[in-house]
Amino acid sequence: MATQELESIFAADAPLRTKPSAYPEPFASQMKGRSKRPLGDLFSLTNFGVNLTTIEPGGVSALRHAHSKQDEFVYVISGVATLISDSGTSMLRTGMCAGFKAGTGNAHQIRNDSSDALVYLEVGDRSAGDQVTYPDDDIAAALIDGTWTFTHKDGTPY
Repeated sequence: MATQELESIFAADAPLRTKPSAYPEPFASQMKGRSKRPLGDLFSLTNFGVNLTTIEPGGVSALRHAHSKQDEFVYVISGVATLISDSGTSMLRTGMCAGFKAGTGNAHQIRNDSSDALVYLEVGDRSAGDQVTYPDDDIAAALIDGTWTFTHKDGTPY
């Protein structure tokens, strides 16, 4: 008997990502208050990923970063986000979206400065050879064979 592929699910019922953060310490603990439900993985999507992300008050999406090859897109489902980018700070409210083109160097981060949970969809491609820069922190990342590898900016491993 063949196994049936998953075709649909209530996004909020998807299991949480088992590892809260791929970052090494001391950065992983800074992601406290962030949870992700990897929706794309449930459907075995390989060209792009989709996460239902919740950030509790005071939490952040990630370190402020820029991708070399991966486009990113976010759509706010509920709550208010503070978007920090090279252009400055702006607010994203329910129903708003933002996109970050790969290779521009525009480092960005989403922060929840409100008193309510922030819920949004994040979509990104899975381009091989992607590299990530972090202008505010001593960390760099590279996507190697589908796995994120982290080093200090000088190339020494964590």
